[in-house]
Amino acid sequence: MPPTHDVFNQSPALVGYDVADDPAMLSALRREGGGWAEEAVRELGRRAGSARVQDLGRQANENPPVLHTHDRFGNRVDEVEFHPAWHELMTVAVRHGLHAAPWRDSRLGAHVARAAGFYVWGAAEAGHTCPVSMTYAVIPALRHAPGLAGRFEPLLAAPEYDFGLRPPGTKRGLLAGMSMTEKQGGSDVRANTTRAVPVRGDGRAAGDEYRLTGHKWFTSAPMGDLFMVLAQAPGGLSCFLLPRVQPDGTRNGMRLQRLKDKLGNRSNASAEVEYDEALAWLVGQEGQGVRTIIEMVNMTRLDCVLGTATGMRTGLTLAAHHAAHRSAFGRKLADQPLMTAVLADLAIESEAATMAAFRLAGATDRAARGDAQESAFRRLALAATKYWVCKRAQAHAAEALECLGGNGYVEESGMPRLYREAPLASIWEGSGNVAALDALRAVTRQPETAEAFFTEVGLAAGADRRLDQAAARLRKELADPSEARARHLAEAIAVVLQGALLVRYGDPAVADAFAASRLGDESASFPGWGRAFGTLPSGVDAEAIVSRATPAVPAG
Repeated sequence: MPPTHDVFNQSPALVGYDVADDPAMLSALRREGGGWAEEAVRELGRRAGSARVQDLGRQANENPPVLHTHDRFGNRVDEVEFHPAWHELMTVAVRHGLHAAPWRDSRLGAHVARAAGFYVWGAAEAGHTCPVSMTYAVIPALRHAPGLAGRFEPLLAAPEYDFGLRPPGTKRGLLAGMSMTEKQGGSDVRANTTRAVPVRGDGRAAGDEYRLTGHKWFTSAPMGDLFMVLAQAPGGLSCFLLPRVQPDGTRNGMRLQRLKDKLGNRSNASAEVEYDEALAWLVGQEGQGVRTIIEMVNMTRLDCVLGTATGMRTGLTLAAHHAAHRSAFGRKLADQPLMTAVLADLAIESEAATMAAFRLAGATDRAARGDAQESAFRRLALAATKYWVCKRAQAHAAEALECLGGNGYVEESGMPRLYREAPLASIWEGSGNVAALDALRAVTRQPETAEAFFTEVGLAAGADRRLDQAAARLRKELADPSEARARHLAEAIAVVLQGALLVRYGDPAVADAFAASRLGDESASFPGWGRAFGTLPSGVDAEAIVSRATPAVPAG
């Protein structure tokens, strides 16, 4: 090789490391009751950080799914073909129970253990976690139809990835999807026009058969076996469970019109769907469709937060790894004060997101066991955290990419895929305005949610003056909320919660830096934090914060 092609001053590939070697995540896993799963999470983390699995993620995104509407003879088949890398990733996720294990595991902390697995395995590839998340989320909604739940829940929770279009009752394991939005309504699902007609009589009882006709603009994971669908029944907007294949083995009237050509999440299929008298079973009561399916939405919102926290941690890890090995102007990047400040700020945001995500996973676990206080806390905190954490993802990914300079703008670095993925969770399951308004709705219609939230924050009272002041400001603002300020209030709720968790449980350097930058006095004429990443106030121990973020990679 000519001497001009000698390669030096490039960071080595970030492979062969333990994704689960994350102090904030591991401490939260133990604290929230899932410590019994730590070794399994670490095993999954080592697998996710391996060269083999990292390459599977690349292959799945470079070879997106392909829709085949007809076979070569002209028969309608509506099948989606995936690259083998996708199937391998899915197999691991399902075998490790990331799709539904907590619903068949009675141990305390089962939802937290599942959250940790989802968090570390998502670092390998984000797209395939969509059907995993949908399957996890469908079960609490499905329980509004006990007969259907008894029939399908064991298969939805089975640790078997059984791909292919066959009657659901004949498969070893099932996957679920969601089909809500239509082109004229988007988040306004009450504007849906898809019709549901009872097969016999008036229908109206959970489990009764209906025939659905209409068009859906976005249907998640269209290769799944069962779908939660919203449609207008005689009694109003209702929720239905729709199989891809009918029990007698014939294809249901679910026609895939086209796959969406998306910005990111390219390994995962999202489809426009036409329903032509498709068989479906009523879930819950007629006219209660939103109330029924919201249980599924809330579970997928939790995964929005978890997945975003994963993306932040991945971007931070890649940036810190690069800075630890790359030299410029005579020093390693990581040793230069301004880069240290940027990495520290990225680490603060990442750790705060992780702490909030796992507190919500713990609340989910306890709420599922009947804890009313935790359920009330989760109702408000999840909506606000989903808004804020997912909103921060885009800026975080862009800054992490920039840490690699031109190398970060190149596909081979993995950063462009991370950057394209970042906006998704902010849109999915209610865009920013929807999530913020949902938080406001919780405050105004369910005041017990605000009290549960402030009870949680109050556990950190007296530990940090800046947190105490921010909590007092927030309580005052929530006394007279307005729709126009819903985003401001949702942000404040999420940031105060993050601050309280960091003050109580976080690394002292991270907690102090978070309070100094995110919770400072808003009336100050020149606040210490400039809002862009890397503009931390003076006095922050940036080096200590960055040391927690740099991955340990085996030599060679």
